[in-house]
Amino acid sequence: MFKKPKEFINAIFSFPELKTKLLFTLFIFFVFRVAAHIPVPGVNLELLRALFAQNQFLGLLDMFSGGTLANFSIMALGLNPYINASIILQLLTLVFPKLEELSKEGEYGQEAINQYTRLLTLPLSILQAFGMYALLKNAKIVPSFSVLYLVSMIVTMTAGTFFLMWLGELITQKGIGNGISLLIFAGIVGRLPVSFGQTIAVAEATNIFNLLVFFGLAVLVIASIVFTEEAVRKVRIEYAKRIYGGKMYGGQSTFLPLKINQAGVIPIIFAVSLVLLPSMLGRFLEQIPNQLIANFARFISSVFNPEGFIYNFSYFVLVVGFTYFYTAVIFNPQKIAEEIKKYGGFVPGIRPGTPTADFLNFILTRITLAGALFLGIIAVLPNIAQKIFGIGTLSLGGTGVLIMVSVVLETTKLIESMIQMRGYEKFLDNF
Repeated sequence: MFKKPKEFINAIFSFPELKTKLLFTLFIFFVFRVAAHIPVPGVNLELLRALFAQNQFLGLLDMFSGGTLANFSIMALGLNPYINASIILQLLTLVFPKLEELSKEGEYGQEAINQYTRLLTLPLSILQAFGMYALLKNAKIVPSFSVLYLVSMIVTMTAGTFFLMWLGELITQKGIGNGISLLIFAGIVGRLPVSFGQTIAVAEATNIFNLLVFFGLAVLVIASIVFTEEAVRKVRIEYAKRIYGGKMYGGQSTFLPLKINQAGVIPIIFAVSLVLLPSMLGRFLEQIPNQLIANFARFISSVFNPEGFIYNFSYFVLVVGFTYFYTAVIFNPQKIAEEIKKYGGFVPGIRPGTPTADFLNFILTRITLAGALFLGIIAVLPNIAQKIFGIGTLSLGGTGVLIMVSVVLETTKLIESMIQMRGYEKFLDNF
């Protein structure tokens, strides 16, 4: 729609309501970044940062918390408890018919599901905060056991998660785009200067050629993400001619665009939240005095090491599985087929109704396979590249790049649609 970024920015600021939404979103980003640097009292930050620099698993957790974990801020848990609660609720929707019916009741049902998600986030936040304390206590990063300190720490970190959820909901209601996705995006972008700084610091000890190839691969990955996110399979829809009151209507042809990646960044977010759980649980159980359980926990931690094969294979499989799962949740071929039939449309060569739904499902299943495999490859490719080129400081990975690019594309499209809508409203006001 816009050929130059300047035109796009000028269009945004030409509509007061859109400008207000954008400035509000930027203000929430500012609040988020300020809160990300408010540490939980009593934490040895120097020892914590040294531990994060030596551990890739903790580096991944810190990336998705936007650097709040390395600072051990009040929002150190990030949105992980909320994301895990969302996964559990969506899985329960498939198991319990009442939840499935509730999810189909429009805005009321969605609000009820969101409320259940918030309630489930509370115990998950408490559990993860306690696990974080147990993980860091052994390294003498937090003070020795004290009931008062433990309770205050859990309350602080749980409140931080709910504060972050509230900020995300504010963006969704009064800002631009999906608030949760945008906060994850802001967190990853906030982590970029640290990653690049670490890379530059070790550049002298690293083969410059490998570094250039690594960045070249990153550009190629970004280009492929943009290409895949924009790719669609067009299904031709014909509308029959009808005569009403002596006039002929219909007879036109259009296309139903089916995206290769219908699910967006959600499968990546869900998958990384689950694939990190075994390592977190293992590191928590390592502190238990029972030697048998502690040894088993160490085995789990070693098996699900982010640099290991099982971790990356599990990550790949989870991404593919969640892509199919979330696509099935957000795209209903039967409903689309009924809407096409209702307005007198049909796919050439396919009967309206159930045959059209089967045809759409046939196409969607196959193009989703391509999108799911692409997401899985993008998720594990950076870990492979880091081993090949020996550059471990750029822990951002394909997951973070995919989230950033996808969020930027989705938000840009949303802004363009809002500009177009307000442009039409301005045109109608002249009559």
